[in-house]
Amino acid sequence: MRDILNKGIWFVCAVAVVTLVNLTIALGQERSQEIPRIEQKDGRFTLLVDGAPFFVFGGQSNNSSTWPAMLPDVWNAIDAMNANTLEVPIYWEQVEPQPGQYNFSMVQLLLDQARERNKRLIILWFATWKNGSNHYMPEWMKKDAEKYPNIVAKDGQPVDSPSPHAEATMEADAQAFAEVMKYLKDADPQHTVIMVQIQNEPGAWGSVRDYSAAAQKLFEQPVPAILLRAKVRKELNVAEGAKGTWKEVFGNDADEYFQAWSVASYIEYVAAAGKRVNPLPMYVNVALRDPISNPPATNYESGGATDNVIPIWKVAAPSIDFLAPDIYLQGNEKVLKVIDLYAREDNALMVPETSSNNVKYLYKVMEKGIGYSPFGIDKRPGATGDHNAVLANEYRLFAPMMCEIATWGREGRIHSVVESEGHAEERIDLGNWEVVFTFGPARRSAASPVDDTQRVATGKAMIVDLGEDEFIVAGTECRITFNPVGKNNRKAWHYLKVKEGTYENGQFQMRHVLNGDQTDWGGPYIGENPELLHITLYTR
Repeated sequence: MRDILNKGIWFVCAVAVVTLVNLTIALGQERSQEIPRIEQKDGRFTLLVDGAPFFVFGGQSNNSSTWPAMLPDVWNAIDAMNANTLEVPIYWEQVEPQPGQYNFSMVQLLLDQARERNKRLIILWFATWKNGSNHYMPEWMKKDAEKYPNIVAKDGQPVDSPSPHAEATMEADAQAFAEVMKYLKDADPQHTVIMVQIQNEPGAWGSVRDYSAAAQKLFEQPVPAILLRAKVRKELNVAEGAKGTWKEVFGNDADEYFQAWSVASYIEYVAAAGKRVNPLPMYVNVALRDPISNPPATNYESGGATDNVIPIWKVAAPSIDFLAPDIYLQGNEKVLKVIDLYAREDNALMVPETSSNNVKYLYKVMEKGIGYSPFGIDKRPGATGDHNAVLANEYRLFAPMMCEIATWGREGRIHSVVESEGHAEERIDLGNWEVVFTFGPARRSAASPVDDTQRVATGKAMIVDLGEDEFIVAGTECRITFNPVGKNNRKAWHYLKVKEGTYENGQFQMRHVLNGDQTDWGGPYIGENPELLHITLYTR
């Protein structure tokens, strides 16, 4: 059975690779006409591109890089970091410089350049919201604040954030976005663009909600009945039978929940307009709150899809395929909590933005999600060194096996660990084997003492359960050993074979066999650079 499963994965991935190569040669980068989609099965999600499983090993450009003179640095960074996908913004002010007059020259340039390099694109629609503000709206809208208003704070003062209750703004955004999606449908039948992000970190800083007269009138109306259904009510801790105005139903949370409903409903209107034209997968990225301390909404961007209002967004914005956390938080407790909160049965996990020093969490996203991307990959003024170098090594190893990773993730075969700040060992129970990971510099055995007090916790590992005694292991700065448990409990065991290598065209290619010093002193060790091991065990 194990061989059949492994051959099945190899066949699907190999066919996808051969098909892609053939299509690339024929008609100069032409690809499958099958539209990308997100497939859900047993609470797990898979991104399918050209009909095959796909994992986004991505990189996002800086905010202001989508101009012809800036793109060479962007593509150089994408190539250097071995990414398969570029996340890149397009700007409403660039697309619609005058009312109803559209310019898609930058969109076409991105399509052409991506195809030349055999890369995929995720388009980021910087429109009504960017970091909670309207700074990418066209100039003709910014100059007409009465028609396209910002929100009003509780004290009556204006706030630098667009109102989610401005119908004229919403209609204009929806029209422009639909034109973008129509252009992509006509100009990109091969689906160089695999997903679209709508807005960027929507919500508001400086006010929990809009307190304008129009917003206040809506706030004093009854809560929509759809939010009081049993499942949503339970997630929002609302008593059974509760009804009335937002304040009557949600109490102290009413302002934030109303803002979340308003922003999500607005974005649903825009997304639905685009999907009617071209139903590519769409997501909204999130400026996070601290998931541990549960701070008040005055401390973060209110109205975005923070973890406490995900149920509201799911109801208000059904055209959004998933909600994606931008992870700039630091430390295992917070980051792993965010990953768990967004890897829901009704939400595919993707990290569309993160800092370059959060590389170890790539392994958790490969286990549970569909994609990962650091922000600001191209050159920044005054920056020195290659801030993408560490991730480039990871992508070099994993990008050629993206189909396998996506397939194993869908099947629940991937298990991952990341080194904690306390440098404790990590264990994974695989039924008949317990896998033990210890972290830090190489040492003669897992029991050898080492001073970890000044060391940064960067170690990580993942193991893929290929069958009863066969595994794929990858990681950095970790040692791997096994304990027999379950039916193997108390049995003598050892490594039948440990091979180091890479994946090519859907198959593991061995570079050499590890033995002796490489396996005898507490198990195989992987140093600073990521490696891929194929491990087979046996019992006596």
